[in-house]
Amino acid sequence: MLVHAITTNAVYEFAADVRAGLTRPGQKELPSKYLYDDVGSALFEVISHLPEYGLTRADERLLRRHAREIVDHLDSPVAVAELGSGSGKKTRWILEALSQREPTFYYPVEISRSALAMCERELSDIDSISIVGFEREYLDGLLEVAARRQRGRHLFVLFLGSTIGNFDRPAGVKFMTEVRRILESGDSLLLGTDLEKPSTQLLKAYDDELGVTAAFDLNLLARINRELDADFDLGQFAHVARINHHARSVEMHLQSKRRQTVRISVADLRIEFFEGETIWTESSHKYSAEEVIQMARDSGFVCQAQWIDEQWPFAENLLIAE
Repeated sequence: MLVHAITTNAVYEFAADVRAGLTRPGQKELPSKYLYDDVGSALFEVISHLPEYGLTRADERLLRRHAREIVDHLDSPVAVAELGSGSGKKTRWILEALSQREPTFYYPVEISRSALAMCERELSDIDSISIVGFEREYLDGLLEVAARRQRGRHLFVLFLGSTIGNFDRPAGVKFMTEVRRILESGDSLLLGTDLEKPSTQLLKAYDDELGVTAAFDLNLLARINRELDADFDLGQFAHVARINHHARSVEMHLQSKRRQTVRISVADLRIEFFEGETIWTESSHKYSAEEVIQMARDSGFVCQAQWIDEQWPFAENLLIAE
């Protein structure tokens, strides 16, 4: 697989984002994209197999059962771009269905090079699929894919899992609108959305008994230590999952167990934490099926089809660019 790597200085961008997030007035926060370094990506793969976390299995069930039906909705020929491919395991069903119809280029877009490598290992055995990876942010990668479009070829964008839920609702619509601006009329977006479910079920999913999600969350501090020469004491922070009923989301926080000061050399920062103070690291918003259809309209798409898993309420939504 050919991988187009990041050309900007990622370390200093990371340091700038950490500095901005930890010096915000009120609630300290860190961008959730930084959870997914090599260690974080591996831990998330483990999370996807935990009995409490049914989201990934629901996503895979829908893709396995309906891949042929999804592909039948698409006009030929298509090129596939996936925003946040991860290991690519659940994408196999779509690519195998497409490969039976036509040779296809597949462009995974990831900020984690190790995830791109896993993706190639997972999918390189599929006949008639050519893989070209982009180590990029979502929209930057999609712009590069769109620039390679051959005349007459449609783009089919995959945004699977519940990644759209990491944005708050207005930001999610804004992101989808930005995706729409890159696409042409008739292009398509397969959007995964986690649906609303009981709070007790959600809390178990984001704070499992084995502590894997806690390790995933705390690894963000370990990453800052490794890459930005910081001195976070991981033993003095605890992973906390909270339900935000107003936002209809689950929030992940890292809570300071005591008053402490942390030094982050590359960010030129010394930051004080009070006992009980938290760093907000991720949100996962939950939707109704009807709400997703309206989000599509608001961002320039029409929802052509929707498939819902009933075992773990989750939807795959096929959106067509108007």
